[in-house]
Amino acid sequence: MKPSPNLLSPDNHALVLIDFEGQMAFATKSISINELRTNVAIVAGASKIFNVPTIVTTVAEESFAGPVFPEIEEFYPQATSNYIDRTSMNTWEDGPAYQAITATKKQKLVLAGLWTGVCIVGPALSALTEGYEVFVITDACGDVSDEAHERAVQRMVHAGVKPVTAVQYLLELQRDWARTETYAAVTTLMKKYGAGYGLGIQYAHKMLNH
Repeated sequence: MKPSPNLLSPDNHALVLIDFEGQMAFATKSISINELRTNVAIVAGASKIFNVPTIVTTVAEESFAGPVFPEIEEFYPQATSNYIDRTSMNTWEDGPAYQAITATKKQKLVLAGLWTGVCIVGPALSALTEGYEVFVITDACGDVSDEAHERAVQRMVHAGVKPVTAVQYLLELQRDWARTETYAAVTTLMKKYGAGYGLGIQYAHKMLNH
Protein backbone atom coordinates (compact mmCIF):
# COMPACT_ATOMS: atom_id res chain seq x y z
CA MET A 1 0.00 0.00 0.00
CA LYS A 2 1.97 2.94 -1.29
CA PRO A 3 0.81 6.53 -0.73
CA SER A 4 0.27 8.80 -3.69
CA PRO A 5 3.40 10.55 -4.97
CA ASN A 6 1.24 13.68 -5.10
CA LEU A 7 1.31 13.85 -1.30
CA LEU A 8 3.89 15.92 0.53
CA SER A 9 6.36 14.06 2.72
CA PRO A 10 9.21 15.37 4.87
CA ASP A 11 11.85 14.47 2.31
CA ASN A 12 10.22 15.33 -1.04
CA HIS A 13 9.91 19.12 -0.89
CA ALA A 14 11.40 22.42 0.22
CA LEU A 15 9.53 25.21 2.00
CA VAL A 16 9.99 28.89 1.15
CA LEU A 17 8.72 31.48 3.66
CA ILE A 18 8.48 34.87 1.97
CA ASP A 19 8.29 38.37 3.50
CA PHE A 20 6.57 37.64 6.80
CA GLU A 21 7.49 41.11 8.03
CA GLY A 22 5.70 43.87 9.90
CA GLN A 23 5.33 46.35 7.07
CA MET A 24 3.77 43.67 4.87
CA ALA A 25 1.42 42.55 7.63
CA PHE A 26 0.16 46.04 8.47
CA ALA A 27 -1.71 46.29 5.15
CA THR A 28 -2.90 42.67 5.06
CA LYS A 29 -6.70 42.56 5.22
CA SER A 30 -7.71 39.20 3.74
CA ILE A 31 -6.93 37.35 6.98
CA SER A 32 -6.72 38.52 10.58
CA ILE A 33 -3.17 39.05 11.78
CA ASN A 34 -3.81 36.73 14.73
CA GLU A 35 -4.91 33.90 12.43
CA LEU A 36 -2.06 34.57 10.03
CA ARG A 37 0.54 34.46 12.80
CA THR A 38 -0.94 31.25 14.16
CA ASN A 39 -0.87 29.56 10.77
CA VAL A 40 2.68 30.73 10.12
CA ALA A 41 3.72 29.20 13.43
CA ILE A 42 2.14 25.87 12.47
CA VAL A 43 3.91 25.87 9.10
CA ALA A 44 7.31 26.91 10.46
CA GLY A 45 6.99 24.49 13.36
CA ALA A 46 6.01 21.64 11.05
CA SER A 47 8.98 22.20 8.77
CA LYS A 48 11.32 22.29 11.76
CA ILE A 49 9.91 19.10 13.30
CA PHE A 50 10.25 17.20 10.03
CA ASN A 51 13.59 18.71 9.00
CA VAL A 52 12.21 20.12 5.76
CA PRO A 53 14.73 22.27 3.84
CA THR A 54 13.43 25.76 4.59
CA ILE A 55 14.42 29.10 3.07
CA VAL A 56 13.38 32.31 4.83
CA THR A 57 13.53 35.38 2.62
CA THR A 58 12.74 39.01 3.33
CA VAL A 59 12.38 42.18 1.28
CA ALA A 60 14.19 45.39 2.27
CA GLU A 61 14.32 44.26 5.88
CA GLU A 62 16.50 47.09 7.16
CA SER A 63 15.13 49.94 5.08
CA PHE A 64 11.41 49.23 4.80
CA ALA A 65 9.67 45.98 5.74
CA GLY A 66 11.22 45.29 9.14
CA PRO A 67 11.95 42.06 11.02
CA VAL A 68 10.24 38.74 10.44
CA PHE A 69 7.37 37.50 12.58
CA PRO A 70 8.36 36.19 16.03
CA GLU A 71 6.73 32.88 15.06
CA ILE A 72 9.41 32.36 12.41
CA GLU A 73 12.18 33.50 14.74
CA GLU A 74 10.95 30.90 17.23
CA PHE A 75 11.80 28.06 14.89
CA TYR A 76 14.36 29.68 12.59
CA PRO A 77 16.33 32.31 14.55
CA GLN A 78 17.88 34.89 12.25
CA ALA A 79 21.29 34.48 13.87
CA THR A 80 21.55 30.87 12.67
CA SER A 81 19.18 30.70 9.69
CA ASN A 82 20.77 33.03 7.13
CA TYR A 83 17.69 34.89 5.96
CA ILE A 84 17.98 36.08 2.37
CA ASP A 85 17.11 39.75 1.94
CA ARG A 86 16.01 40.95 -1.50
CA THR A 87 15.05 44.05 -3.43
CA SER A 88 12.99 42.18 -6.04
CA MET A 89 9.35 41.48 -5.41
CA ASN A 90 9.65 38.12 -7.17
CA THR A 91 11.87 35.83 -5.08
CA TRP A 92 12.61 33.76 -8.19
CA GLU A 93 14.37 36.75 -9.77
CA ASP A 94 16.78 37.19 -6.86
CA GLY A 95 20.07 35.38 -7.47
CA PRO A 96 20.88 34.23 -3.91
CA ALA A 97 17.26 33.19 -3.21
CA TYR A 98 17.00 31.30 -6.50
CA GLN A 99 20.29 29.52 -5.82
CA ALA A 100 19.20 28.58 -2.28
CA ILE A 101 15.88 27.17 -3.49
CA THR A 102 17.28 25.22 -6.43
CA ALA A 103 20.19 23.94 -4.32
CA THR A 104 17.72 21.91 -2.24
CA LYS A 105 17.28 19.62 -5.29
CA LYS A 106 13.58 19.25 -4.47
CA GLN A 107 11.10 19.22 -7.34
CA LYS A 108 8.20 20.01 -5.02
CA LEU A 109 8.17 23.54 -3.59
CA VAL A 110 5.81 24.80 -0.89
CA LEU A 111 5.35 28.58 -0.63
CA ALA A 112 3.79 30.86 1.95
CA GLY A 113 4.11 34.59 2.44
CA LEU A 114 2.93 38.15 1.98
CA TRP A 115 1.40 39.38 -0.22
CA THR A 116 -0.34 36.60 -2.14
CA GLY A 117 -0.83 38.56 -5.35
CA VAL A 118 2.75 39.76 -5.64
CA CYS A 119 5.35 37.90 -3.61
CA ILE A 120 3.68 34.48 -3.96
CA VAL A 121 2.29 34.65 -7.50
CA GLY A 122 5.71 35.66 -8.85
CA PRO A 123 7.78 32.70 -7.61
CA ALA A 124 4.88 30.25 -7.95
CA LEU A 125 4.36 30.90 -11.66
CA SER A 126 8.11 31.17 -12.27
CA ALA A 127 8.80 27.82 -10.58
CA LEU A 128 5.99 26.17 -12.55
CA THR A 129 7.56 27.40 -15.77
CA GLU A 130 10.82 25.70 -14.80
CA GLY A 131 9.08 22.40 -14.20
CA TYR A 132 8.63 22.44 -10.43
CA GLU A 133 5.51 21.17 -8.69
CA VAL A 134 4.28 24.08 -6.60
CA PHE A 135 2.08 24.11 -3.51
CA VAL A 136 0.86 27.28 -1.77
CA ILE A 137 -0.32 27.32 1.84
CA THR A 138 -3.21 29.69 1.24
CA ASP A 139 -4.14 30.36 4.87
CA ALA A 140 -0.53 31.29 5.62
CA CYS A 141 -0.71 33.98 2.93
CA GLY A 142 -2.53 37.28 2.85
CA ASP A 143 -3.11 40.36 0.74
CA VAL A 144 -4.44 43.90 0.94
CA SER A 145 -8.03 42.75 0.30
CA ASP A 146 -10.10 39.59 0.03
CA GLU A 147 -10.36 40.22 -3.69
CA ALA A 148 -6.61 40.49 -4.14
CA HIS A 149 -5.96 37.26 -2.24
CA GLU A 150 -8.72 35.25 -3.88
CA ARG A 151 -7.87 36.35 -7.43
CA ALA A 152 -4.21 35.51 -6.79
CA VAL A 153 -5.06 32.03 -5.52
CA GLN A 154 -7.45 31.51 -8.43
CA ARG A 155 -4.80 32.59 -10.93
CA MET A 156 -2.22 30.23 -9.45
CA VAL A 157 -4.61 27.28 -9.29
CA HIS A 158 -5.56 27.81 -12.94
CA ALA A 159 -1.84 27.70 -13.76
CA GLY A 160 -1.35 24.42 -11.88
CA VAL A 161 -0.46 25.39 -8.33
CA LYS A 162 -1.86 23.11 -5.61
CA PRO A 163 -3.47 24.93 -2.66
CA VAL A 164 -3.10 23.53 0.87
CA THR A 165 -3.67 24.84 4.39
CA ALA A 166 -1.39 25.08 7.41
CA VAL A 167 -2.92 22.24 9.43
CA GLN A 168 -3.23 20.11 6.31
CA TYR A 169 0.49 20.64 5.68
CA LEU A 170 1.42 19.53 9.19
CA LEU A 171 -0.82 16.46 9.19
CA GLU A 172 0.23 15.42 5.69
CA LEU A 173 3.81 15.29 6.95
CA GLN A 174 2.87 13.32 10.07
CA ARG A 175 0.44 11.05 8.16
CA ASP A 176 0.40 8.31 10.81
CA TRP A 177 0.08 8.81 14.57
CA ALA A 178 2.14 5.64 15.04
CA ARG A 179 5.18 7.63 13.93
CA THR A 180 6.33 8.11 17.48
CA GLU A 181 9.52 9.99 16.61
CA THR A 182 7.49 13.10 15.72
CA TYR A 183 4.21 12.46 17.57
CA ALA A 184 5.11 14.40 20.72
CA ALA A 185 6.48 17.41 18.85
CA VAL A 186 3.46 17.58 16.52
CA THR A 187 0.90 17.37 19.30
CA THR A 188 2.85 19.90 21.40
CA LEU A 189 2.86 22.32 18.45
CA MET A 190 -0.88 21.91 18.02
CA LYS A 191 -1.61 22.32 21.71
CA LYS A 192 0.06 25.73 21.46
CA TYR A 193 -1.16 26.90 18.06
CA GLY A 194 -4.00 24.55 17.07
CA ALA A 195 -6.93 26.49 18.56
CA GLY A 196 -9.87 24.13 19.26
CA TYR A 197 -8.06 21.17 17.74
CA GLY A 198 -5.17 21.78 20.09
CA LEU A 199 -7.51 21.92 23.05
CA GLY A 200 -8.97 18.60 21.91
CA ILE A 201 -5.51 17.04 21.94
CA GLN A 202 -4.85 18.45 25.40
CA TYR A 203 -8.19 17.08 26.60
CA ALA A 204 -7.51 13.63 25.16
CA HIS A 205 -4.06 13.46 26.67
CA LYS A 206 -5.36 14.44 30.08
CA MET A 207 -8.74 12.76 30.24
CA LEU A 208 -8.13 9.66 28.15
CA ASN A 209 -4.50 9.15 29.19
CA HIS A 210 -3.04 8.80 25.71
